[in-house]
Amino acid sequence: MNWFSDPLTHGFFRHGLAAGVIGGALCGLVGVYVVLKRMSYIGHGLSHAIFGGAAIANVWALNFYVFAGAWGVLSALLINGVSRRRKIGADAAIGVITTASFALGVALISRAHKFSINLEAALFGNILGVTIEQLLVLLGVLVFAGVVIVLRYRELLFATFDPEAADAYGISSRRTDTLLAIMLAATIVAAMQALGVTLIAATIVIPAVIARLLTDSFAKMLVLSTSIGALSGAVGMYVSYYVDVPPGAAIVLMLAAVFAVLYGATAFGARRRLQALGSIDDHIDVAGPTVGADRS
Repeated sequence: MNWFSDPLTHGFFRHGLAAGVIGGALCGLVGVYVVLKRMSYIGHGLSHAIFGGAAIANVWALNFYVFAGAWGVLSALLINGVSRRRKIGADAAIGVITTASFALGVALISRAHKFSINLEAALFGNILGVTIEQLLVLLGVLVFAGVVIVLRYRELLFATFDPEAADAYGISSRRTDTLLAIMLAATIVAAMQALGVTLIAATIVIPAVIARLLTDSFAKMLVLSTSIGALSGAVGMYVSYYVDVPPGAAIVLMLAAVFAVLYGATAFGARRRLQALGSIDDHIDVAGPTVGADRS
């Protein structure tokens, strides 16, 4: 038995592997902007908000991607609008809007006594049950996000690091925030059926955080985060197959383990550098007066 090729004989594993790689790359790519704008909580909150839209689509028999996507974009725009008020921060806006949307979804499900398999997948994830249609949606959103980032690279970069200066130079931070909100909402909706509300925030945030530990270059961070997300999806699927744990949980736990190792390594390296600088300073402090005494 070949450990690599044997799982590929199963159709459900091939679909899940493709979903893990594409979804991981997509989340890693978009997650860079979420992390650098210090809006990591929005990935968690927006996934819960979109669950409300998914519940409405389920109860009213509407198209999941169209309605949940529109609901997600609306929620993201409301968050951006409310957070611009000085008295209300982004974290508070996310807390109010997303919890209200999630509660609405729960209320509708309870009222209608209807909970379909698709909606259950949206909540807990079902990467092994991914269909060709869902794979095409994931791939389409990945291509969309990649094209947007290539065409609007400088605008997004400027607005991410210095939105006030961006406005001064004629780059509308409001417009770029809207564009990012659309990309984030599309990412969450596309990946929700595979990873679910409970795990999707981690796949958006952790690859970008790992990439940030490895480089200070924005362009390299985009490449690294996308690659880490895709690789984690592939490796997590194989770990899930052989260890017999849920694929979504395997992917997230593996990412968390990589982060913990890198964080510990970088912290140890930083401590060694500080100790080296301290020893140099001590040597200078000791040697300085000695040199002066010789001259006298």
